[in-house]
Amino acid sequence: MLLPVDLREWIPQDDLVHFVINAVEMMSLPGLSVNPRGSGSKQYPPRMMLALVIYCYANGLFASRRIERATYRDLAVRYLTGDTHPDHDTICAFRRENGEAVKQAFLEVLRLAQKMGLLKVGTVSVDGTHIKANASKHKGVRYDRAGVLEKLLRKDIEELLARAEKSDTEASADDQKLPQEIARREALLEKMLWARQELEKRAKSEDVGQEEDGKDPGSKTGGASPGRPKDSQQINLTDPQSALMRKSHHDSYVQAYNAQAVVDAGGSQMILATDVIRTPSDANQLEAALKGVTEIVGPVERMLADGGYVNADAFDQVQEKVDLYVAITREDNSYRRYDYRPPKQKPAKKVTDPRLLAMREKLATKEGKRIYGKRASSVEPVFGIIKSAMGLRQFLLRGIEKVRIEWDLACLAYNVRRLWSLSTT
Repeated sequence: MLLPVDLREWIPQDDLVHFVINAVEMMSLPGLSVNPRGSGSKQYPPRMMLALVIYCYANGLFASRRIERATYRDLAVRYLTGDTHPDHDTICAFRRENGEAVKQAFLEVLRLAQKMGLLKVGTVSVDGTHIKANASKHKGVRYDRAGVLEKLLRKDIEELLARAEKSDTEASADDQKLPQEIARREALLEKMLWARQELEKRAKSEDVGQEEDGKDPGSKTGGASPGRPKDSQQINLTDPQSALMRKSHHDSYVQAYNAQAVVDAGGSQMILATDVIRTPSDANQLEAALKGVTEIVGPVERMLADGGYVNADAFDQVQEKVDLYVAITREDNSYRRYDYRPPKQKPAKKVTDPRLLAMREKLATKEGKRIYGKRASSVEPVFGIIKSAMGLRQFLLRGIEKVRIEWDLACLAYNVRRLWSLSTT
C-alpha cells in the first residue's frame, strides 16, 4: 500500500460499473444541466453524475444520502466518481433538474439495444403497479370532514381570541400558551381551506373533461352538483398529488402512485415507455401507453394487457393501430400458468358490450391463449425485479412531476442492468 492505488485493478472487468460508464459516454445528451455562471465550487462532470445515479439505482441505492455514503465506502462507486464525493444536496439537485436528460438517456439506451441486436419490438405488454408515495395515508382528509374541521377551528380561534382579550383587560396572569394555540389552529384552518379549494378545482377539471367527451358532468361524481366534489373524495396534506389506492387482492389501502410501464414481450424484457398517474385504475391508459412507445424502437404490432385496462372505447381507438389482447374478466386473465389469488366472493359482472364480448372470444381461441400467455412472463417479472431485486418499493420525492423523474430513473437503471445482462450471456 506504499505505492499509488489504481482502482481499476480492484474492480472486476465484468462489473456493471464499466458498462454504465461506457453506455453514458456513448449517449448524446445535450440537455444535461450545467451551471453557466462559473461561480461557486468546481462542478462535477454531468455525465459522471448521471452514471453515478444510474449505477446506484441499479444496485438499490435511491436516497441521495446513501449514494453520497457509497462514494466513500463502495469501491465501484469510488472508481466511477474518480474518488470524488458529491454531497447529497448536489446529487438530489442533479436528479431534480435533469428530468429531460433522463428521458433522453432512456431513449439512448433503447437505441443502443437496437444497435446491439438485442431489441426487436413487435409484441409489447403494458401494466401498472402501485408504489407507495412519500406520505402517510393517515394525513388524508375528506371533503366533508375538511368542512366540519373548518367550522370547529374558526370557533376555537374565536374562543381563544376572546380569552386572550379577557386576559389583557383583566389583570390576570398572562397565559403564554394562547398565542401558540391560536397560531396552530390558524395554520390548520389554512390547510383545511386549501384542501377544499384543491378538491373543488379537481372536480371542475373533471367536469370539463367529461363535457369534452360528451358525457354528463354529474355522472362521474355520483350525482353531486357540477364543480363540487363528492363528500368522500380525499386529498393528502403531505403529498396532495398522490392518491389512496387499494393493495392488490387485499382490503388494505396505501397512499401511492400508479407507475406504468410498456415492456417488450419479444424476449428482451426491456421497458419501452413509462408514465406515472395518480388514479388507481388503469382503464384509460391503453392509448397513452401506445403513444409512449417511441418510433425509435420500431412499430408496435401487438399489445397485451390485463383486465385492469378494460375500456371498450379505448379498444376502438387502439385496435385501429395494433392487434390488441386484453383480458375481460378474471377468468380470461388466468390464461397464465399460475394463479395463486383466492377466489372472488362477489360474482363477476355480466359482460354485455359486443366489443368486450368480441375480445373475450378472441382470447378464448387457441391462438389467443398462446399470444396472451406472453403477458405475465414479460411485464410482471420486470416489476418484480424493480421492487424486489432493486428495492424500489416507495418513492422518495413528492409531487407527480418529481415522482415521474424518479420512476424514469428506476426504469433507465433497470434497462441498463438488463442490457448488460443480455450482452454478457
